[in-house]
Amino acid sequence: MNFLTPLFLLGGLAIAAPIIYHLVRRTTREKTPFSSLMFLLPSPPRLSRRHRFEHILLLILRCLALALLAFAFARPFLRQTPIDDPTSAQPKRVVVLVDTSASMRREGVWAAARARVDDVLRQVGAADQVALVTFSQQATTLMSFEDWNRTAPSGRAAFASGRLGGIAPGWGGTHLGNALATAAEALTENEDGKAAPGPRQIVLVSDLQAGSRLDGLQAYEWPKGVELVIEAVKGKNLTNAGVQLVADGPDSPRAADAPVRVRVTNAAESKNERFKLGWTRATEVAAGASDFFSPPVEAYVPPGQSRVFAVPMPKPATSEPAARLEQITLRGDDEPFDNTVYFIPPAQQRTTVLWIGSDVKEDTREPLFFLRRAFSETPRVAVQVNAVAPSATLRPADVQAANPIFVAEAIPTTTATALREQVLAGKTVVFAPKKADAATSAALGALLGGGSVRLEEGRVGNYAMLADIDFQHPLFAPFADPRYSDFTKIHFWKFRKLDAGSVPGGRVIAKFDSGDPALLEVPVEKGRVYILTSGWQPEDSQFAVSSKFVPLLWSLLEQAGGAANFNTQFSVGEPVPVPAGAAIQAVRTPAGGTVQLPGNGAATFAETSVPGLYEFNGGGKPQRFAVNLDPSESRTTPLGIDELEQLGVPVARAKADLKTPVDHKRLLQGIEAENRQKLWRWFIAATLAVLLLESALAGWTARKSAVQTEEVAP
Repeated sequence: MNFLTPLFLLGGLAIAAPIIYHLVRRTTREKTPFSSLMFLLPSPPRLSRRHRFEHILLLILRCLALALLAFAFARPFLRQTPIDDPTSAQPKRVVVLVDTSASMRREGVWAAARARVDDVLRQVGAADQVALVTFSQQATTLMSFEDWNRTAPSGRAAFASGRLGGIAPGWGGTHLGNALATAAEALTENEDGKAAPGPRQIVLVSDLQAGSRLDGLQAYEWPKGVELVIEAVKGKNLTNAGVQLVADGPDSPRAADAPVRVRVTNAAESKNERFKLGWTRATEVAAGASDFFSPPVEAYVPPGQSRVFAVPMPKPATSEPAARLEQITLRGDDEPFDNTVYFIPPAQQRTTVLWIGSDVKEDTREPLFFLRRAFSETPRVAVQVNAVAPSATLRPADVQAANPIFVAEAIPTTTATALREQVLAGKTVVFAPKKADAATSAALGALLGGGSVRLEEGRVGNYAMLADIDFQHPLFAPFADPRYSDFTKIHFWKFRKLDAGSVPGGRVIAKFDSGDPALLEVPVEKGRVYILTSGWQPEDSQFAVSSKFVPLLWSLLEQAGGAANFNTQFSVGEPVPVPAGAAIQAVRTPAGGTVQLPGNGAATFAETSVPGLYEFNGGGKPQRFAVNLDPSESRTTPLGIDELEQLGVPVARAKADLKTPVDHKRLLQGIEAENRQKLWRWFIAATLAVLLLESALAGWTARKSAVQTEEVAP
């Protein structure tokens, strides 16, 4: 017999109470009649047999009742051979999902994560299957189910632990939603593509910080039978504050010496609330020095809040060269992984547009007047418009520097041939004639390669409108939104009629309501020629005074490569567009290494896995850009489990291991047997029966003693 709560057996010590009661008697049994006792001194009777038991049967019944009651409270049961769980024979499939994002770089977090993974691996059964997956911005499989099965059972845990020991947390963000979806999909199928039987489980080892991104679970249907167990790890320090750059808009005005705005975020559990911000050298951060280029900014941020501070640029008399002022550091925080932000001010691009025509600059009736005002200077781009007469000889330097090139009148054959060579090399020419005549048609034909192109004045009633526009073309893509796609309010008084079929390779981008082409694109090897059959000057149309004119010209400028929007601020893991029109060959990394770009001309550079300063080389003047940590990584406050449950993820209580311990398993079997047998009921019934018998016997004994007493009395 076994007991579920054996400590209640100590209640059997209460048997001593009736034994003591039966041993101790205060009065004698015999009584002798006597006369007045007033002249006698009181004295206790002498007991010669006080240690002798009386009423042995009553004593036994009382002790038995107490013993039975103690046995009942101890919940006895008879151990039986347990019934095997039919699901226990099926191997368990487990994906151990380990967080390697930047927040795991905090002190003690990664060591705790590795220890937790080792505990999980040691407890899996020999028939279980385990896969090891790490994640930050993307999920990476360190050990697949196939690798686990190919390894000997005795060495599987060591093999997986060795794979994990060869990596360390990176600098990426925590894309938890995508990682969970990837792990769930890996559990749903076997190697043969069929549904996997048996229990399936994801063990998430992570600091589970509030900055984790869960958008990957928004529209994801969680597979049935897949359970999530969270093994949360914590760092040694509760204090964490991070600094992030507050980026300015692309067209927002900013002086060269304007302060740089940064946001300081302080964790809710943080014990510090006073920090310092300032410009530092990269060597100072690595060595832990506290010197700033200039007096730092005192930053007061209460726990759980974030505030924006303006860090002034150091004065030239007291600072390092301006080229070295590229990082701002936060001091006073216990965790340094998110205490540095890199900054490169966006440089204003300068480009040149060449206008070939006889227009007077300040004549409000000419298209050049509106073109110059459309290309007004912005903080991002400064456009210089150079005007050249059609009969003048083009200087090679002017043509080389210009992109695009506008042609408004007939030009000599030599000029058309020179422009065609530029188009073949990749330039963009916009042919927008003011009138249609033989000379203009010949100039266009020479520009397109010598073919016969005929231009003539079109017939317009009251006015013409744009009726068919290809909004899929990059030139009109900014107007694809229905809020901006209405061009019917622009009236055209004149246009030049052109047969699109006579232009080899021509693509009609926009048409008038009469069906005549309004804008054609003609690719010519690396470059292109745009043909506008109507001008924007008041004599031809209302286009110059419409809200579509300036955006369309800037779109044309960007398509020509004259105003490439090169951003200087990126996040870790974000692809960086390679500057167009520059023969970029390599990228210099923050560590000083060089990454060669593919020879076929890569469109983006994706190896931005480390925060710091990068540099494009090989295209003339180097172009630098900064890569910073994802701001979400500074939100180290633990994520609420209910947020995962609201997205349909079944979260189980975290367990110390995956395999039930033997002692715990026996306890569960004992509880099940005791609930099924309920032997305590029989012990309670026996106790009641003994008490009834004891009561009857005690009554009979009392009545017998009373009768004997009456017989002794006179």
